Amino acid sequence: MKNSIALFLFFFFSQSVFSQSLDASFFNQADQFFKKHIQSGSVDYTSAKTSADLKKLITRIEQTELSSANADSRKAFYINTYNLLVINAAAQAYPLSSVNDIPGFFDRKKHQIAGESLTLNKLESDKLLKVTQDARLHFVLVCGAIDCPPIVNFAYRPNQLDQQMETQTRLALNNDGFIKTNGNDIALSKIFQWYVGDFGGNQKNLITFINKYRKNKITPTNKISYYEYNWEINDSSAGHSSVSAESGANAARYVVSAAIPKGSVELKLFNNLYTQKTGSKEELIDRATFFTSTLSALYGVNNRFNAGIELKYRRVNYNALPNSPFDVFNPNAEGQSRAGITGIGPKIRIAPFEQLENFSIQSTLVFGTSNDLAGTNDLRYIDWNGPIFNTQFFNDFSIGNSFSIFTEIDFLIEDIGSSANNHANRFSTPATVIFSYFPNPKTTLYALGGFSPYYGSDFDYFAQGGLGAKYQINSNFELELLYTAFTNELLLDTGGNARTFNLGIRYNL
Repeated sequence: MKNSIALFLFFFFSQSVFSQSLDASFFNQADQFFKKHIQSGSVDYTSAKTSADLKKLITRIEQTELSSANADSRKAFYINTYNLLVINAAAQAYPLSSVNDIPGFFDRKKHQIAGESLTLNKLESDKLLKVTQDARLHFVLVCGAIDCPPIVNFAYRPNQLDQQMETQTRLALNNDGFIKTNGNDIALSKIFQWYVGDFGGNQKNLITFINKYRKNKITPTNKISYYEYNWEINDSSAGHSSVSAESGANAARYVVSAAIPKGSVELKLFNNLYTQKTGSKEELIDRATFFTSTLSALYGVNNRFNAGIELKYRRVNYNALPNSPFDVFNPNAEGQSRAGITGIGPKIRIAPFEQLENFSIQSTLVFGTSNDLAGTNDLRYIDWNGPIFNTQFFNDFSIGNSFSIFTEIDFLIEDIGSSANNHANRFSTPATVIFSYFPNPKTTLYALGGFSPYYGSDFDYFAQGGLGAKYQINSNFELELLYTAFTNELLLDTGGNARTFNLGIRYNL
């Protein structure tokens, strides 16, 4: 008898101590977490991985007591719980390319939720869809993938729940990235195909549901299809991060050599100021300065094939010393100057091996914009007349949590087919090695070394070394600064020198 009473008291007090009723504090804590770790519909898994707030929320989910909660409170609790559990499970395994890389992520791995042991699928179906019969849940439950409706940076709250769900459903169904139109063709998310039963059981009822929220209605004349679902993780900490067995700053960084994901756009503007002093060992008498601004745009046709365009603008100035490299920007500077768009052409990038995500091949064919770029009797050289074809092989190797080595080998042919000078079809194989250090997920410090041999009737070369830094302002925007010193046979013979000052800007859409 005494033992029975003791057990009863133990059970009673343990439930009182370790259980917490559902109140506003849970939703406030969840709201603070979402605001801190979610931006632009994606999750910063790097910061979530070590978040003490997330650990507290997971414990709170386990201990919450729902017996006195009303229907809206339960519904809001389970919605926030689903999204928090997805983030937590993905963050603990991060870095990874997809939640599907975790065996049984949705249907086998069980979570303790308000005193019950449930998989994510059971939570979605048994606690939400079957109970509420609310198809709008498909636009607020986020499964950790790019093709999910974007996750919001706030908590769903009982007293605002209907309005919040209505807003998110309307936003999703008017989002061109979620419902894709091309003339008369309408491509719907696979979500509508997988859960058609929740939208009325057939395509007619599905379209009726969509049109209830959609400004541009789907009509009977539209051709309906379902696009393939992109399960790539909805990660905000980098534009397209490397996926490796490492963690920390190395895992979160932007990787130059990787192909950009399907449907995304990468814009790069790289500005290079090259200045060279020449003359003789007795006296340096001249300076040649080239400012090159290269704008490139790539579009992710799919996750391993990107296509785009490159545009090149140049300014040059040839002048006797003493003068400044920045005279190249002064249209009234002494000496000989030229400026203009000198090249434009297509660019592609291919990541040929699925198991080597940080290896890619990039090819660019740039056509000269006029036939006097290489110079005439009245004009100095600004660029090559003929096309320039460059195929680049990129690879990137992580070293622990904070270092990497990037390698690049180019096969470059310049001035293809030109008869205006003796440099036609000039072939070279530039090779570059970059050693990078990542003091934090947003900052890169690196040292660069390169050697470029030129093959022709006379062998020539140049070598370079430099130091640079990159700063990732947010997941879409990055700045880069680089300084390099050049040398070649002419510079060594004359005592001359060459330097570059570089500013790069990258923006991902």
